[in-house]
Amino acid sequence: MGRIDETRDFIPVRIAVLTVSDTRTAGDDRSGDTLVERLTGAGHHLAARDIVTDDRDRIAARLRDWIADPGVDVILSTGGTGLTGRDVTVEAHRDVYEKEIEAFATVFTMVSMQKIGTSAVQSRATGGVAGGKYLFALPGSPGACRDAWDEILVWQLDYRHRPCNFVEILPRLEEHKRRK
Repeated sequence: MGRIDETRDFIPVRIAVLTVSDTRTAGDDRSGDTLVERLTGAGHHLAARDIVTDDRDRIAARLRDWIADPGVDVILSTGGTGLTGRDVTVEAHRDVYEKEIEAFATVFTMVSMQKIGTSAVQSRATGGVAGGKYLFALPGSPGACRDAWDEILVWQLDYRHRPCNFVEILPRLEEHKRRK
């Protein structure tokens, strides 16, 4: 297991939160609220927040907007990762990914198995990289958002986490574009 190296300084990242739902509003977005509370409580900055309907093109468009925004380092979406006909968040994420982080889905499933047993098989949580940003699609329940944050993201988005973390390689995500 990893550990926090107290000799390193914490580096806050700028995180955008996207809720995907046909029914949620800013007043009742419990999953989005959970993510905002967790990320700000950890010392990160909320860069942006929005709610879009379960529409693949709209989701991908919002992701692309934030990927192009220099004020965003990480995008967390919640909702639309299930198996129903309206669940298209994973497909929208994959429309914009340059690289998928396959192990994120695996680790999220392992965490979920401890909480909800074999029902974890119904989640299609995913992670990836695009435009020098990290993107993660989380299920639409506050519990799943807590689990993803508390068990995975709080550690990987902390520069002090050893032996490695996402923050320390953030500047290198687009190094291929600097090659001559």
